Amino acid sequence: MKSIYNLIKEELKTSPAVRNSILGNSNPWKRSHYIILSEIIKDELSKREELQNERKFELGTSISHITLQRFFESDYDYKTHNDLRFLKTLDKLCIFLGFKDLNTFVTYTKERENFEESNSEKEFSEEIVYNYCKTNFEFFQYFPELKLELFDDLIFAEAPFRERIKNYSTELCEKRLKLLTKNNRSNFEIFDLDIISEKPDEIVVKTQEFWNLVFIVEDTDEEYLVNELNTQIYFIKKINKEWKIWDNYNPNSGLLNNEIEKKP
Repeated sequence: MKSIYNLIKEELKTSPAVRNSILGNSNPWKRSHYIILSEIIKDELSKREELQNERKFELGTSISHITLQRFFESDYDYKTHNDLRFLKTLDKLCIFLGFKDLNTFVTYTKERENFEESNSEKEFSEEIVYNYCKTNFEFFQYFPELKLELFDDLIFAEAPFRERIKNYSTELCEKRLKLLTKNNRSNFEIFDLDIISEKPDEIVVKTQEFWNLVFIVEDTDEEYLVNELNTQIYFIKKINKEWKIWDNYNPNSGLLNNEIEKKP
């Protein structure tokens, strides 16, 4: 109840009827402000359909300025704030905010929190994937030096994905490849990102990626080009309270290695 209690306080202060009154520019509120708030609430409640007929006699359409001042200035107390009279006050405050009653406000709050949590997971997953792609591009720029430690914050040390990166990159570094970035000759772009599966300890993300990479063999004019647009799948896991990439499906993984092997 405590979080709901505080949320009602926040919603009241930002409600249009309060924000557009003299109270909107007053801080902190004093006794006279709570008198004004009491009148605003009374005026609004008298118009609400929820407070017609028997419901009007059960709850009433007013809240005293003393009750409102106590509500805003007192900390939550289980005994005080769970008696019937106070619950009726919360009902009226929620009706003032546009809800049917306190229970409806609680349901709305939970649904909003779930929506925000879902959006937060999406943003968090996007951040991991974008940071991986950015780091991967940086990783190529160190070639022929192999700097796997760049992925320490993004990929689990024991992950199969990290082992595959190590295998194909070691071969490329042994061939003395360097990435050309002058005049933006090498670049990448992520066109789309969608969460396709969510579990408490795993999020699966699908991306559309374009990679345009130009490599040369160090101290030679030998050149290799990677130019691909494909769909990739990232498996992001939670292990020991830490979220990182566990695996990745890339249909063109190791493409450059294969091209080099084919060259006579």
